[in-house]
Amino acid sequence: MALLSTGFIIAGAYADKVRKTLFAQLREYVKRGDVSSQEVARAIAELNRALYHILVERLKSDKGDVVRARIEYEIEDGKLTWKYDTLQLEVFKRLPDEDVRRVVKETVAEIEKVLERVIAYKVEKAVVTTIGDHLFRVKVDDKVVGALAVTTVNNEIAIVRGAVLEPTPVVIDKSKLPLNGGSVDEVISNNITDLVRSARNVELSEAERAIKGIEVLIESELREEKARVEKEEEVEY
Repeated sequence: MALLSTGFIIAGAYADKVRKTLFAQLREYVKRGDVSSQEVARAIAELNRALYHILVERLKSDKGDVVRARIEYEIEDGKLTWKYDTLQLEVFKRLPDEDVRRVVKETVAEIEKVLERVIAYKVEKAVVTTIGDHLFRVKVDDKVVGALAVTTVNNEIAIVRGAVLEPTPVVIDKSKLPLNGGSVDEVISNNITDLVRSARNVELSEAERAIKGIEVLIESELREEKARVEKEEEVEY
């Protein structure tokens, strides 16, 4: 049995710390072939989903709150299993300890349901570029947590790239979706959960860079669109 501890860290960076810590702890295991890097990434995403449910959805923690998570795990036959009954969380904000313990206990009691629960992502079209790419923002409630760029091929295939930060940072690397006669907006909205689940688990900084790259395109296209409209209005005048 081994122990993962994030140490004291701001809540906005816990997912990145879980990833770095676990890969550091299991570096030799991966080299020996006792566990694959893909299995480590899968376990990281799983734990981060549980922590996201507790910290963000239940306790409403702010990114600046200080937290520490500790949990035991074991590796057997190439699979990493979290011992959720050992999960301990410390949250440094104006919350009584008994409230934190209660939420942790309730979550552990229904951990399977929590891990299977679908995050309510909402995809909003930001702009269509001059070359025909569709740029989207991904939201949870009213909070922007990601961005996507979608290229269509012969109106049959949508090629999606982008990143999402919550519940764990992931990058979507040119995933392909059949349009089957549907609109790009519909296809992306209907498949966003599967896109995130099958995406590549990464460090927070890599996901943020991917999102920033798309946001730069969005802002550039919106500026050009505004300039075109203003020019057309001047001509009409």
